[in-house]
Amino acid sequence: MKSVVLQVEGMTCGHCKSAVEGAALSVDGVKQAAVDLAANTVSVEMDEQVDVNLVKQEIEDQGYDVN
Repeated sequence: MKSVVLQVEGMTCGHCKSAVEGAALSVDGVKQAAVDLAANTVSVEMDEQVDVNLVKQEIEDQGYDVN
């Protein structure tokens, strides 16, 4: 299991939180995603073989910028 923290720009509310967490969790092998709105981050726990770029792409597809 590996953990990453991604900086996500554009999140402002509970809907944003749900959208970003849902996008991350839609990637096979992602076990947990938790948004921190105050810090503009999402913490993601995933299996070792998951490509973090897939997670980033799913979040960006929801309209957020991931750094």
